[in-house]
Amino acid sequence: MDSRLLQAEELGVRLEIVNGLPIWEAQPVYRHQKAVDRIRNSIEPATAAACACVHIADVYVAFTDGSLKRPDISIFCREPDEEEEAIRLIPEAVIEIISKGYEAKDLQIGPPFYLSQGVKDIVVFNPYTLAVLHVRKDRAAQHISPVKIRLECGCTVTV
Repeated sequence: MDSRLLQAEELGVRLEIVNGLPIWEAQPVYRHQKAVDRIRNSIEPATAAACACVHIADVYVAFTDGSLKRPDISIFCREPDEEEEAIRLIPEAVIEIISKGYEAKDLQIGPPFYLSQGVKDIVVFNPYTLAVLHVRKDRAAQHISPVKIRLECGCTVTV
């Protein structure tokens, strides 16, 4: 893992590298983390889904283009192999919770980037307005929380 990323963490900054561009964000506040926990508790396989719906919060994912991102929630159909380094398995879905002042990172940069890397579902939740954006390759939908979403991998999540 790049030592600069670990140093940023020690300074209370979340650092990501997207398409070669460093993007930073302050550590999340309680409202943000409470939303992450609530959403993670709702993730489950739909009836007879082949996906295990493994969900991990705030972990580095190394994408094939060299980018490193830390989605608030990453959903995989199996346990990733990496335990001591950035995960190389592409998530089936990611969920981002907006933090005040960082809306552009989650709404404008995140969805197109994730789609370009093969992520099938991107969900962005604004805990201040309760707006939920659900993006797939072929469409985007706006919802108001609470809403139950069935992901392409067969998992369901309530945002």
